[in-house]
Amino acid sequence: MTNNIWNEIISKLPNPHFLQTYEWGQVKAKYGWTPFYAVWTDDGKFYVSTNYQLPVTNNCSAACLILKKQILSQGFSARLSILYAPKGPLLDWSNQSLQTRVLNDLQAFAKKQGAIFLKVDPDIVLGRGVPDSEGEVTENSGQAARVELTHRGWVYSSDQIQFRNTVLIDLSASEEEMLERMKPKTRYNIRLSEKKGVSVRVGTLGDLPMLYKMYAETSIRDGFVIRDENYYMTVWKLFMQSTVNGQPSTVPLIADVDNQPVAAIFLFMFAGHAYYVYGMSRNLHREKMPTYLLQWEAMKRAKSNGCSVYDLWGAPEVFDESDSMWGVYRFKEGLGGRVVRTLGAWDYAPNKIWYKMYSEIIPRVLDVMRSRGKARTKQGLGA
Repeated sequence: MTNNIWNEIISKLPNPHFLQTYEWGQVKAKYGWTPFYAVWTDDGKFYVSTNYQLPVTNNCSAACLILKKQILSQGFSARLSILYAPKGPLLDWSNQSLQTRVLNDLQAFAKKQGAIFLKVDPDIVLGRGVPDSEGEVTENSGQAARVELTHRGWVYSSDQIQFRNTVLIDLSASEEEMLERMKPKTRYNIRLSEKKGVSVRVGTLGDLPMLYKMYAETSIRDGFVIRDENYYMTVWKLFMQSTVNGQPSTVPLIADVDNQPVAAIFLFMFAGHAYYVYGMSRNLHREKMPTYLLQWEAMKRAKSNGCSVYDLWGAPEVFDESDSMWGVYRFKEGLGGRVVRTLGAWDYAPNKIWYKMYSEIIPRVLDVMRSRGKARTKQGLGA
């Protein structure tokens, strides 16, 4: 099986996501994870493979990229592992019989692999709009899926890898309509940016070292932790060199002022969906509002590449100023998007004792790793 075949399978299923692609599996394979590619067929079969040699590519009713990491390589607990299906599994969750099949097989797979837990975080929508606001809508199918997981003994995870909530922009409208949906201040800042001489270009592989440095500067300024340079080079290069219908599946968009890069974003595109995943900026020329023009150019580029939805990748857990993402959310809200609230990550633990031990130890380890990561990033920039 090639990347094109796997990606073709998942692109036909509900809510396909770039974190379920062949390419994402290959990225994680370079960092200690083993990717498993699983499919469920219309005739009731379940296939799973690590080498992409699945005996079926048509009539797939569900699919899932499952990542496995071995915890220890020696001793009594050498067989213990953790499993994670980022933004999976992909299926029609309103199909009760299919949902039962998939969950049964995933739980059996987790037990067979000696997993401490299997984490899933499919894009199952619980509601649209800000809670308790005018126009808020509750999705009954999402609520039903949550009830089913709880009934089966799954638990809402204390370790949410991806953002549970996000902001989506409808790209099916005309450019004029998309501009009209924006907040007046956002439209003003886009036009201001253009008038002040900001230009946006598509970056190349040669720009990546500069973009990582800018990303590191952003992380220090805004107080979030990033990985080492090699990790991002792996992600960016692999997706930039992957094509869909002859077009790169990922492009860096760079805002320049007087031929000097001042801000950038990475635009990921897959199966009609576009994603804003990595954003970075310098303090230089911030008054020229380059990030506003970048987002507008990303929206137009995604639309021209056949995308109908632009995912702005993250919204607050709590919709008030106490949430650390409130400022970022206000920026995204201004672009004319709508909040979508999803199920979040849920864990299935075959062995509750191991799961409890892991859940108590790992947060402490992560705190230490984050602290060290910030220090390494500063050191790498000579800060």
